[in-house]
Order: sequence, then C-alpha cells, then structure tokens
Amino acid sequence: MLDYPALGAVAAIVREGSFERAAGALGITPSAISQRVRGLEERLGAILIIRTQPCQPTDLGRTLLAHLDKVRLLEADLAPALGIGPAGGMPTLRMAVNADSLATWFPAAAAGFGRDGGVSLDLILDDEGHTADRLRSGEVLAAVTADPGPVPGCRTLPLGALRYAACASPAFVARHFPHGMDAAALALAPVLRFNHQDRLQARFAAMVCGSEALGPVHAVPSTHAFLDLAIAGLAWGLQPVDLAAPHLAAGRLAEIEPGRLLDVDLFWTVSRLPSAALTGLTKHVRAAARERLR
Repeated sequence: MLDYPALGAVAAIVREGSFERAAGALGITPSAISQRVRGLEERLGAILIIRTQPCQPTDLGRTLLAHLDKVRLLEADLAPALGIGPAGGMPTLRMAVNADSLATWFPAAAAGFGRDGGVSLDLILDDEGHTADRLRSGEVLAAVTADPGPVPGCRTLPLGALRYAACASPAFVARHFPHGMDAAALALAPVLRFNHQDRLQARFAAMVCGSEALGPVHAVPSTHAFLDLAIAGLAWGLQPVDLAAPHLAAGRLAEIEPGRLLDVDLFWTVSRLPSAALTGLTKHVRAAARERLR
C-alpha cells in the first residue's frame, strides 16, 4: 500500500516548488517533510523528486501524483456521505488546454466549474495538437484537444471549431502583401508562431496558395502578445476571430485574405474515472463550447 500522507508531501513540494514552502503549507517542519519523502523513496526504491529550483517530479513521481489526484477526487465524492471533509484538503483536477481556448471561450467553463466549488483546477498549457498526449502519459485527467484519436480509459466528445483569420497591421499588409498572399510574399514576410509545435500559419498558407514555406519566424508563446505584436506591425499570424474582431472593426488589424478563415475542430477528451468533478467540468465545458465555438 502507498503511504498517502507521504505522497501528499511530494505533491506539496511539487506544487510549492521547494521543501521549505511545502512544509509551511502543510504546517510541519522542513525536516519532517524531508523525512516523509525520503522514507517513501526508500520503500519504493526510487527517486520521486528532482531536487532542483523549483523541485520537479521524476517520471515515477509524476505518475504517482496523477494517481493521488484520482484518489482525492474519488474521496471527495465520498466525503459528504461520511460527514467528513476531503483528506488532504481541496482536491485538484489537472487538465490540459490550449492557449487560444484559454483566452477566448474556456474561461466561462472554468468559472462555472468554480462556482460549483469543492475542487480546484490545475491548468496545463500546451498546443491543441499535443494536449491529448498529456492524457496518454497520465499527467492530466482531461484535455481540450484538436486530436480526435482514442485515448485508453477516456471518452472523446466534439466541441466545435475555433475560427481563425490571417491578420496583420494595415501598414504591414500594404508592405508585404499588396496583392494578397502568394508563395513569393510568404517567403519574405515575417510571421508569428506560438511555439515550434504551432502549424496554423503553415496550414493557412497551404490552404491559400499551396505552399507551407514561411518567412522569418518570431516565436511568441502568448495569445495576447501574439495579437498585440500583430497590431504593432511586427509580423502576420493567425488570430482567433473573437479576439481579432474589434481590432479589425477599428482598423488596427487587416485581414490578409479577407473572408478566408481557418476552422480548428476541438474535442473534449476526458477520463472515464467515475468522479462528480469530471462530470461537472464536462457539463460546463460543453455548455461554453456550444455558446462560443462554431
């Protein structure tokens, strides 16, 4: 059997980033929390925490913490019937979501879930094409993803499409795309990319002119900075229509190919764990998606 209080100490260290801050959060001494972790590692014959700044879990540590999250969610469902509070404090539901969803439609789902109370969210940001990998690794219990492929132990539900437009400042469009988007202009025009996994700009270029060859890349891992830098004239990029619309209307942005839009289909892939929190989060995610996605 696992020593769950000791595993809870591991979770606190990873959450707080250090043994000292975790000890303060748990109301024990750093020596006591160190003894708990060392004793658990000795019994398992494996290291669970990499002692860096901040502390990070090993692969085994990450697997055990995901297991602890599941146990705490199930215990939270039992607590009212037993007349007790959940062991280890408020349980956490860890899920993966892409940045553009987090900046547009997902906050309504998170707020609805938060009003239900009892469980805190731990959101992991990743590209929508890779969030499902977080589920496959056991790191999270649910994900907003563009990958409809099956994940063992999970179910996948369609949410709708997040719509994008290729935008830049009017001056940038006049300078780099005076005759619209073509392969020659694309090869020279600076472009924004969220990170190395982001292929939206290449997909749009291939859709419009059959070429994925792009010009100099500016990596900008922030949805709002992505928008701000396009408005400032740094480069062009695919912007969520909901965020770009007021700037297009005000003339701060211009569409490079007016009316040519890219829809990214999104899915909700969620663990089949019989948890009221997962059921509730699924309800709020689907409601927000129906309201905001295409």
